[in-house]
Amino acid sequence: MIQEFRQYFSDITLKGNIYLMLLWRFALLMLIFTLCRVLFYLFNIDFFASVTTAGLLRMLAGGLWFDTSALIYTNILYIVLFLLPFTFRYNEWYQRVLKYLFVVTNSVAIGANCADFIYFRFTMRRTTATVFSEFKHETNFGSLIPKFIADYWYVFLIWIALTALLVLLYGRVRPINKGKGFRFHLVYGLNGLVLLLVFATLMVGGMRGGFRHSTRPITLSNAGQYINEPLEAAIVLNTPFAIYRTLGKKSLVKVDYYKNPKELDEVYSPLHKPQVTDSLKRMNVVIFILECFGREYIGAYNKHLKEKDGYTGFTPFLDSLIGHSLWFTHSYGNGRKSIDGMPSVLASIPMFVEPYFLTSYSTNKINSIASALRAEGYHTAFFHGAPNGSMGFQAFANVAGFEEYYGMSEYPDPSHFDGMWGVWDEEFFQFFAQTLNKFPQPFCAALFSVSSHHPFKVPERYEGVFPKGTLPIHQCIAYTDYSLKRFFETVSRMDWYPNTLFVITADHPNQTQFPEYQTSVGAFAVPLIFYRPDNSLAGQKDEFAQQIDIMPSVLGYLHYSKPFIAFGRDVFDSTSKPFVVNYINNCYQYYSDDYVLIFDGKKTLGLYNIKDDTMLTNNLQGQLPDRVNEMESKLKAIVQQYNSRMIDDNLVVK
Repeated sequence: MIQEFRQYFSDITLKGNIYLMLLWRFALLMLIFTLCRVLFYLFNIDFFASVTTAGLLRMLAGGLWFDTSALIYTNILYIVLFLLPFTFRYNEWYQRVLKYLFVVTNSVAIGANCADFIYFRFTMRRTTATVFSEFKHETNFGSLIPKFIADYWYVFLIWIALTALLVLLYGRVRPINKGKGFRFHLVYGLNGLVLLLVFATLMVGGMRGGFRHSTRPITLSNAGQYINEPLEAAIVLNTPFAIYRTLGKKSLVKVDYYKNPKELDEVYSPLHKPQVTDSLKRMNVVIFILECFGREYIGAYNKHLKEKDGYTGFTPFLDSLIGHSLWFTHSYGNGRKSIDGMPSVLASIPMFVEPYFLTSYSTNKINSIASALRAEGYHTAFFHGAPNGSMGFQAFANVAGFEEYYGMSEYPDPSHFDGMWGVWDEEFFQFFAQTLNKFPQPFCAALFSVSSHHPFKVPERYEGVFPKGTLPIHQCIAYTDYSLKRFFETVSRMDWYPNTLFVITADHPNQTQFPEYQTSVGAFAVPLIFYRPDNSLAGQKDEFAQQIDIMPSVLGYLHYSKPFIAFGRDVFDSTSKPFVVNYINNCYQYYSDDYVLIFDGKKTLGLYNIKDDTMLTNNLQGQLPDRVNEMESKLKAIVQQYNSRMIDDNLVVK
């Protein structure tokens, strides 16, 4: 037994041991991918004229995050075969097979990076999995490859050189041959299995981009954390990562419901051209995106349930604030996930087909409330009490134009961590208030809360204080409502408070109790509230409103005069017709007046009457032809504008 331990110990200490050799080869790949990133930048330096040395170094460092993920995906089979806890892994024939596997798979990955040295100039983004569908009908693809090699021979030579470097350095460290005469022993096998599990755990973290449960697997949009301009995301990313992360994702396709661009724009256009003659109201803007805060939990939105069942909700403070605010009884979200809420609220980008964060278009140049007001001299900041980088929010905030980001890393007291998602709402809302008080005016700031979420806990000191209701989330809603109350108590004493527009909404609903919120329409029911301390906005509107209306409405209220792209409408503009659009179960839903049209991209599947709670699915043209035609025409125009502008990277006014 002692001899076996000594033998195993030599495995993990001697030069040429199998584990250190694996780390050496992975480091070699990281070096080659970094060289590819530098070459990518040099080949396309004309597109990155504003990149500074410091900025480039930041992007090179950030790129290691994406390289780690891509290289683990590329080498997952190699790593597993390499670490199998059997002594035959030392045999020469086995090591030769592994070498061929390593070189072939990684040379393909390197080649993909090299191809984008040139292909980027045509697409202005890293190549994604859509390339396979783009060229699947090209019958002459085989003849095109030699032509590309001939035209860009120097890139081909770079690929050959990098592959040769890979082969040369691969064998610089060889394993100690223990396959001959070295029998399998229980201790050796068990320890090898333990190390295999350790490496497997590290691999999962590397592929995901982190180990925290609050961290979503990194995707293309996370590159925004390291850049100043969306185009620079191509430097941070690598091509294999871009392909892996978009495999199996539904991609947008251009549709041509309207052949004439002028006709399309007449039916619907996201281009807003404010006809403003007044000067900009230099008013502060504070936006709350409350986690899981569905309309069902708010008493003011459910007076009919109070009369019927005595239901009062779990938000006494928000109910009182609504009485002094402009609020919409039929307000909805434009997505069903937290990552859908941020683009919808701040940049007026709805979720169609796939969450914007997860698409290959997430590196597009966009405008937002922050970018528009920042250009007007506003100080802009985004707050999220979770670990920095969580959910990709920090990356999106940067791309959207927020100049500062405040997360757990900036929060001064780690003891306020809830142990799961981030800083408790009460403490973080107070931090938000005190930080705002230090900002130069005018400022635009947004906060995304964290506490009203699974596992539905409140701080220990509040156990039994808030009503538990009938669903686990209810006490969390009450706690966040109390946190919001304390925030307003604090800021109401600050000098900037009277000159501030507050906007309160949610990312999406969560648990539901009542049938009306358990439908494909009720699943999007979130609050939309505009509050001014002077009560000048007080009023209830029984009309449709949605998250993507927030950006054009805020800019409209402030008398912003420059053109911008937003898929929503200005709710303060009485000439704009209310509507809502969202996407669920592979279908678009378009709300207008009392109806919701369900459309699968090709035909209308049904028409839902919200007031009567009835669904029409047969002979729609025979029953409501004008209604169906009008709604379908508008929805088709929205979808066509959205798809075309996403694909063409046309989301800002040139």
